[in-house]
Amino acid sequence: MNGRVTQRMLTNTSLDYLQLGLGRLAKVQEQLSTGRVLNRPSDNPTDVTAAMRLRTSMAQQEQYSRNANDGVGWLSQVDSTLDTVTLSVRRARELAIQGANTAAQGQAARDALATEVEELRAGLLSSANATYLNRPIFGGITGDPQAFDSTGTWVGVAGDVTRRVADGVTVKVDVDGRDVFGNGAASVFQELEDLATALRAGDGTAIRTGIDDLKTRLETVTSARTAAGTRLDRIEKADASAISAHQSLAATLSTLENTDLAKAAVDLQLQEVAYQAALAATSRVLQPSLIDFLR
Repeated sequence: MNGRVTQRMLTNTSLDYLQLGLGRLAKVQEQLSTGRVLNRPSDNPTDVTAAMRLRTSMAQQEQYSRNANDGVGWLSQVDSTLDTVTLSVRRARELAIQGANTAAQGQAARDALATEVEELRAGLLSSANATYLNRPIFGGITGDPQAFDSTGTWVGVAGDVTRRVADGVTVKVDVDGRDVFGNGAASVFQELEDLATALRAGDGTAIRTGIDDLKTRLETVTSARTAAGTRLDRIEKADASAISAHQSLAATLSTLENTDLAKAAVDLQLQEVAYQAALAATSRVLQPSLIDFLR
């Protein structure tokens, strides 16, 4: 059965095609004006879903980078503090060696050495209570402002301060003060206090004991600094990796979302030509005929 094409059908069809062409033209214009090809979920549901996943991954990498930066701050403070501690312990040992060689000298000379040792002890106690963002870097997970009290006793809370720098990867960013300075009667503070007493008394045996103790302490501090330095290097590499991953994801997202301006400009011209042609054709189809006037 042959279908009968009426003037009304031609009119409706023409208007439908005009509307379709106008919609395509508007879509290209929107892409050019916003710079994005995905302006609403209906534009491309599959790509919109992929873009959402990419943004989630980018947010994770940004968080990893922030965590790594915070960890770098912690470990940098640890490293600089342990450098000061190393110099202080080394100087104290030099004074002990000097005192062992001058034990027969006068009281004033011995007192001067002891006084400097006591000053070094005070400086070490200050270093042991060094903080980063108001948290003691040698105090574990304590919320208090100090890791050691004035007697050299550790008053921190056992536990590791860690930062998550990648999926399933956490790095310790603090150092347990007991591993560096000791604790109480077995601390570097007590060692220096005993050394100062021995120097004032000219006790050669006690001074030699202090020399040996400080040698061991120096090795302990060096070992702790090396371990912290290794973790600092690891966390810096994790930060670089997070930044690189974020940049890669951002490039992929840009390819998915952003408008290709050259292509869109060409599309705009094509759609304008197509729309103008459709308008011209429609105007001819919709011209009134003699039959239209007789109806």
